Order: sequence, then structure tokens, then C-alpha cells
Amino acid sequence: MNLSNLRPADGATHNDNFRRGRGHGSGNGKTAGKGHKGQKARSGAPRIGFEGGQMPLYRRLPKRGFTNINTKQIVSLNMDVLNRFEDGAEVTIEKLVEAGVVKNPRDGVKILGGGELTKKLNVKVTAFSESAKAKIEELGGTAQEA
Repeated sequence: MNLSNLRPADGATHNDNFRRGRGHGSGNGKTAGKGHKGQKARSGAPRIGFEGGQMPLYRRLPKRGFTNINTKQIVSLNMDVLNRFEDGAEVTIEKLVEAGVVKNPRDGVKILGGGELTKKLNVKVTAFSESAKAKIEELGGTAQEA
């Protein structure tokens, strides 16, 4: 059993497309699944998070941090993934996407120094760590920032 195989037990979930209030024979007539009386049985029931006029939890908690609009999402790769390319090949962001190494390059790709590189490659990506650049050049390849 894996997390990817988990699913609710048979009969535990319902379709949201269910027609309510269509008579006793439908199994969901009369009160249409809302029970008898009370605020939640009536139309105009309060929104999610409403606490009867008390200051709701989401407003009682302090705001924390901010979102920097200038931030960049850089995809990082270790050296060993470059071994799938042929010796002497030119590796660009487009070729990494074609090979399936990177799904979405976002704002750029950075090569990190983890793992061992065994081939001479000409790599053109957004950024390199110092150790990655040294390893690529040690094997006779080039590391250019695009």
C-alpha cells in the first residue's frame, strides 16, 4: 500500500450533483439533508468561518510576513543528472526540458555541485554554483550563464 493508492472506502463519498428536496422516495426529501430547524436549516445561513458575531479566528490571529513580488523561482539540479547527455553535447534549458529532467523551468535553472559528472559537456543555463562550474571545466567542458 502506498499513499498514491489510498482512496475512500466504497460508499463513503457522495456525488455533489445529488438532487435534494425531490420527495421522500428520493431518500433526500422533506428537509433535504438539513435536519430540523435551526440557523443552518434555513436559507441565508452564515458563511464559512462565521462565529456568531464573535471576532473570527482568521481575524484574531496576527498577520505574518509578506510576499516579495520580485522573488524568482529557480529550479536547481545536481551534476549527476547531466550524465544522461552524450559526451561533448551542448546542454541548454530547452534540451533539459526535452529530456524530461526539468518539467517547468520557471524563472531559470541552476546547476549545483552534488554528484559526479563523467562527461565533457557545454552547459548553458541561468546559474552555476562555484563547485559545479569547477567540475564542468575540470573535465574540459564549458559553463556559460545564459
